[in-house]
Amino acid sequence: MLTSLFKNLRREPALPDGPLRLHIGGQQAHSDWKIFDLLPGPHVDFVGNCTDLSQFAEGSVTEIYASHVLEHLGYRQELPLALAEFHRVLEPGGSLRVSVPDLATLCALFGDPALTAEERVHVMRMMFGGQIDAGDFHKVGLTEAFLADFLAAAGFVGITRSDSSGPFEDSSKIVFRDRRISLNLSARKP
Repeated sequence: MLTSLFKNLRREPALPDGPLRLHIGGQQAHSDWKIFDLLPGPHVDFVGNCTDLSQFAEGSVTEIYASHVLEHLGYRQELPLALAEFHRVLEPGGSLRVSVPDLATLCALFGDPALTAEERVHVMRMMFGGQIDAGDFHKVGLTEAFLADFLAAAGFVGITRSDSSGPFEDSSKIVFRDRRISLNLSARKP
């Protein structure tokens, strides 16, 4: 499995003096955040699959941010596992911010008769992934109700929607035809 392969490649970062804040799938280094990603890279602090955060102790993380990650997980096993792991490693009162393509918005956009053929293909790619490599496929379409149900089932409370998910310039802020295509939710561990 890729996780065990990458564990051997993982570099051990210095833990921050303050609270540990994880940016799952992050691409931008930030002094206040540690990046956790499936693939190693110069910006990556921890390597692994987000369905297995065993390298972090229970309650050791104050905040998790994941933008356009969860849609790459199967909804039967992988997504519930990842959310359970997020919940496990967060400290009591810790916060989670997630952003995913909003299936309801994308369906409305796809059905817009004013779209050109090229624009319709672009919306379809936002739904199903760009499919430029093995990891660029979306396995689940999420609406606010679906994602809130998954979060609640994992034990999260205080689930709210916002226009923007976090401090990074990333997919959570994408606008297409004057509409935000991302569903941005925040929640906390009780």
